[in-house]
Amino acid sequence: MSQLRVRDLMTTQVITVKPTDTVRHAVIKMAVDNVSGAPVIDNRSHLLGMISQTDILRLILKYQQKLDSGTGGETLLNQPLDISDGQDGVVYDIGEEIGNKTVEDIMVRTLITTTPDARIIEVLKMMMQSDIGRVPVLEQGVLVGTVSRSDIIFALYKKKV
Repeated sequence: MSQLRVRDLMTTQVITVKPTDTVRHAVIKMAVDNVSGAPVIDNRSHLLGMISQTDILRLILKYQQKLDSGTGGETLLNQPLDISDGQDGVVYDIGEEIGNKTVEDIMVRTLITTTPDARIIEVLKMMMQSDIGRVPVLEQGVLVGTVSRSDIIFALYKKKV
């Protein structure tokens, strides 16, 4: 696997979000497309940041702590972010506040990136050292793909078939 390059394994059909998208939109997109994170790009596909399940869940837990200090055991996980059916109450209001935040409010801006020609073993080392699940792949500053731990595991599987 040490001779493999990022281009050999990377995903090129990348699910992305815009910085102005709402957290609600990002949650729905990530859930429907079954991805654990997404690059945040501008209109020219320049990388601005990343948003992951961890970022979203960290935000929910931050609000849950506030809720815990003021109520008797209500949980934000009882309020789906994709439903806006005129409910009311503290949990609903907080869910709306979370859902209406923008991606740029919670995205990670400091990123490890790679190029298509990088050796996959070097990218894997960076991923493991930094405990990240995916690395954006850039060519001349433009997002051309991502390489994830799953891509690497799948490559191991394909070699055995």
